[in-house]
Amino acid sequence: KDPWWDPGRGCVMNGKNSAESNMRSYLALSHISFLLHLCVTPQLSINAFDYNCHVDLIKLLKQEGELFRLRKARQKMSELFPLTEEIWLDWLKDEIRLTEEEPNREKVYELFERAVKDYICPDIWLEYAQYSIGGMGSPGGIDRVRSIFERAVTAVGLHMTKGQMVWEAYREFENAILSTTQLERIHTLFRRQLAIPLMDMEGTYAEYEEWSEHGVPETVMHQYKKALQQMEKCKPFEEALMVAETPKLAEYQAYIDFELKEGDPARIQITFERALSENCLVPDMWAKYTIYLDRQLKFKDLVLSTHERAVRNCPWTMGLWKSYLLALERHGADHQTVSDVFEKALNAGFIQATDYVEIWQAYLDYLRRRVDFSKESSKELEELRAAFSRSLDYMKHDVEERKQTALTSVFLLSSCPGLALHCKNMQKARELWDSIMTKGNAKYANMWLEYYNLERSYGDSIHCRKALHRAVQCTSDYPEHVCDVLLSFERVEGSLEDWDFAVQKTETRLNRINEQRAKAAEKEANLARQEDERAEQRRKAKVEKKAQKKVQKGTRAGEKRKAEQDDYQDEWNEDAGEIDCLWTSPQGAAAAPPAHRQNEDNPELRNDNSSVFVSNLAYTLEEPEAKLRTLFETCGPIKQIRPIFTGKGSFRGYGYVQFESPVSVPEALKLDRRDVEGRPVFVSPCVDKNKNPDFKVFKYNTMMEKHKIFISGLPFSCTKEQLAEICKNHGTVKEVRLVTYRSGKPKGLAYVEFADETQASQAVLKLDGIEVEGNKISVAISNPPRRNATDKPGSSRPTGDAMPRQVYGARGKGRTQLSMLPRSLHRQSAPAGKVENGSAADGEPASAAGNAAGEPKQLSNSDFAKMLLNM
Repeated sequence: KDPWWDPGRGCVMNGKNSAESNMRSYLALSHISFLLHLCVTPQLSINAFDYNCHVDLIKLLKQEGELFRLRKARQKMSELFPLTEEIWLDWLKDEIRLTEEEPNREKVYELFERAVKDYICPDIWLEYAQYSIGGMGSPGGIDRVRSIFERAVTAVGLHMTKGQMVWEAYREFENAILSTTQLERIHTLFRRQLAIPLMDMEGTYAEYEEWSEHGVPETVMHQYKKALQQMEKCKPFEEALMVAETPKLAEYQAYIDFELKEGDPARIQITFERALSENCLVPDMWAKYTIYLDRQLKFKDLVLSTHERAVRNCPWTMGLWKSYLLALERHGADHQTVSDVFEKALNAGFIQATDYVEIWQAYLDYLRRRVDFSKESSKELEELRAAFSRSLDYMKHDVEERKQTALTSVFLLSSCPGLALHCKNMQKARELWDSIMTKGNAKYANMWLEYYNLERSYGDSIHCRKALHRAVQCTSDYPEHVCDVLLSFERVEGSLEDWDFAVQKTETRLNRINEQRAKAAEKEANLARQEDERAEQRRKAKVEKKAQKKVQKGTRAGEKRKAEQDDYQDEWNEDAGEIDCLWTSPQGAAAAPPAHRQNEDNPELRNDNSSVFVSNLAYTLEEPEAKLRTLFETCGPIKQIRPIFTGKGSFRGYGYVQFESPVSVPEALKLDRRDVEGRPVFVSPCVDKNKNPDFKVFKYNTMMEKHKIFISGLPFSCTKEQLAEICKNHGTVKEVRLVTYRSGKPKGLAYVEFADETQASQAVLKLDGIEVEGNKISVAISNPPRRNATDKPGSSRPTGDAMPRQVYGARGKGRTQLSMLPRSLHRQSAPAGKVENGSAADGEPASAAGNAAGEPKQLSNSDFAKMLLNM
């Protein structure tokens, strides 16, 4: 806040002279750097893996000129993270300036060796080679420089844009020490460079032509042309990288995919390295690179160093640590190295508790593979047992502190077979199962069946029987399945007394379960009935309120009559064309339709028994009659096709297909849901709804379907065939139905029908929670929700006594649908009187009671005459 300091400009204001201004500016900057340093250092003491804090501390120390502390900060950061190209170059240049004397050059060489291991960067290699030239005069200096250049062109010589700099520096070095023996070396360097696709290859070729006294050899020219063709293939990807913004992840992904198809290992490696130098914090990129090295190159030093760099860049990613442990085991690393890496993984700070479960499982699998189980005891077996005990303690304390009890149960569940089989400790496995069941898992049938399978494999029949009896008593989700398993077990293993006891126990349990289910269903039905009654009360109150308002407005009806007649006349003039479609003759017959609809409305040409109704077609479908004929001509001879149009000639999206014979109808119905221009076509029998209003092709089931399962969370790309393939291992699949929108797009839901309830229950147990194309699916027995009465097929919205239901035309409740009767002949809609014991209210004729019930009152000629006289 001092007036002499302007933080916006970063300079001193109102200084009396330049010396005083410079001193104040220096003090101010030092003060700010000191304050920032005080903020950064405590943050690192709290979290040593804060990458940004390390970078900020290095910048501050460099501004202050604290070289000793700066070197220490860089050293500390390099131990935790791979350093970027910019940080390494700054560090190397500072060290080069500080170590001008000859004895200190080895320290800089060591620093360069560390730098080239973090990332494959052409600029660092070029700086390394140029620095080594300075020591060329020492014993063996030339050979050392040449060795560094050879390593540089091997590492980054294939870099499309920067590799040329390394090649040119190598040639300049050989030219500088040119002698008769070095001429062949320069020829070799030119030939090697021209065989590699690099940018500006033409300039290098022209330089070789000018330099060589005997011209370019034919073999070199052939290799150059081949490399030039390869460079033309890569050029679009290089140009995309040039114009893209950092980090260019999508562009690098496309480039890597291209190189993987080409199949050149050296080019694939350099492309991955280029991508990782700009996307070092992208775990998926490291995972893709390490998988390629593990499966294709398989060079121990390259594979293990890449895995180490991956976990140093992304220590929070459990998958990289797991791959690292597998790679160490695969390449024969010693046990201490694997254990050290595992300990580092435990301290890496994973985000999710599931990561700790998986890394422990990976380590225990590694220890199990080391054990020779043919021996009674060994050091490896003791280590496995100790690791099992330690993992259980770790899960109970560290993971449960994160409130992940379910994950602990999953880990314990997977550990029990290992304890029973490998550690020969069935008693410990049973104790683990007891702890699992006390964590809220006793109600699940699949948990008890896992316990039963464990006892069946490694235990004895006594404990199997105990486990199944406890399961019958505690299971609440699928008790029938558990009871069947118990009876099957006693049929094979038990005595007659055991069988009788099992039958009695299962019957008692199932009876109790059925009673509970009946009570729950009754309670649900009561709640639904109460809700319907409340809805009915609200509806009646609303009807009464409307009736009262209508009575109040009746006194003002005469004042509005003239205005209503004017509105009626205006609407008639505007919508005369549409009213023509609704107009009926005095005899009640429909007026003549447009010319293109004459055949549609002619009942003599129709035969519903030999016709199908086709719907859900696109409104924009061109030539619907020709499209429908192409679709159905394989079903049999077609008599006529009647696509339905609006009064203006637009296609309505549905129509009728009539065949010569009813035999063709079943074949046509098989085309239901067939795709036509991206939409599923609905094909159903042609039924007159006026004669059969309750007809429905697909009826919504509201009861539990125990032989059918409901699957959610499916990927949208999943097909019926794929789903049937997944389910067929668990029973006989009768039908698979994918749920879609009317447009044909999938909802990610499906119903699968099995042959019986047992198969469906088994499928639920085995399929629930598995992944399908990366999506975790949920599976349950089909139990559709209850539909409201107003939503049931064939039912209409409930109507009250006082307000009979009004029937609207095709346009809904439009103002143009006006009655042609004079207003004086309209029946008054006054509230109906209450009727008791079948008689009308006081002062009303008996016919009024029928009218209140929704039946129209029949008027005689005398009634009409009286109303006309009162006009």
